[in-house]
Amino acid sequence: MSNPLQPRPAVRNMAPYTPPTGNRAGKLRLDFNENTIGCSPRVIAALQRYLSADALTVYPEYMDAMRELASFFVVAPGELLLSNGTDEAIQVLINTFIDHGDDVLLLKPSYAMYRFYAEVAGADVREMEYREHDLAFPLEELLAAVRPETKAILIANPNNPTGTGVSVDGVRRILQAAPDAAVLIDEAYYEFSGVTVLPLLREYPNLFVSRTFSKVYGMAAMRCGCLFSNVENVRWMHKAQSPYSVNMLAAVAARAAVQDREYVANYVKEVLSARDFACDGLRKLGIPFYPSQANFVLFQAGERAIPIRDALREKGVLVRDRSYEIPGCVRVTIGTRGQIVRFLTELESLWIK
Repeated sequence: MSNPLQPRPAVRNMAPYTPPTGNRAGKLRLDFNENTIGCSPRVIAALQRYLSADALTVYPEYMDAMRELASFFVVAPGELLLSNGTDEAIQVLINTFIDHGDDVLLLKPSYAMYRFYAEVAGADVREMEYREHDLAFPLEELLAAVRPETKAILIANPNNPTGTGVSVDGVRRILQAAPDAAVLIDEAYYEFSGVTVLPLLREYPNLFVSRTFSKVYGMAAMRCGCLFSNVENVRWMHKAQSPYSVNMLAAVAARAAVQDREYVANYVKEVLSARDFACDGLRKLGIPFYPSQANFVLFQAGERAIPIRDALREKGVLVRDRSYEIPGCVRVTIGTRGQIVRFLTELESLWIK
């Protein structure tokens, strides 16, 4: 008997997204750009204090978290939306401002969820390719592609998986070229690049900025993020968001995470040093790579991309194949120097065979 229910055409025509997240326990996880040493001890302590049968019976309250996070990010509480990871931030923005058939500009390759949620909404998606030679941000090409009817432009800065970014002045040019479009700057890797447009919020009413607790803060499992814009935009987005989409423990963890600035600063310092070390190691092996502003490096393995990924997995080191969108490329997350020593040692044993 056939199923009489059929999804909307937008959903039917979408390619499925299935991240390869299985069988990772016990391995060196350099495949998903996570924090490789764990969250701040303050986060664990805060969760232990709040975890009780009584606390779990109550729907979450966000007032304290919103106040403390707004203070940390130097915005007004009304300029911040707490979200279930950056994924929900993207979804809420699109649900609020994008209609079926609207023109949405994306970069390619980039974070898959931009296209995912735009397609679910039935938007007309156009993609601009990163420059082929060096995967640099295609600023002039993007500006030329903006149309009067463009309703959204979604940008990761720095970008995943290329590691390249756009300057603050470049973002200004985009905001000015598309004043009627919602321009999202996803700053998931901000701590490693140091480039942010948060101070521009009150200057450009079409600017949206997202941050996540899944990367430098080591809380990917908690699913917590923030979306920033002007007060009016945030008020509209609250109407399109489930009132309790962020769980109480995630809000508690976020509050504790931003209080431990020393932990974050030390981890970023370690990663930036290890990133230089990784690039030096790749250079010595004669392996081409792309300069990165994030906590990962994309390198060129050619026809050996998938065999290298699989062989490293057999040795307990996980990296991410990206050859399906950038031919021959593999992405490695940068963790501590010791972890990168292990990665380079295993890679060298495979590369010189």
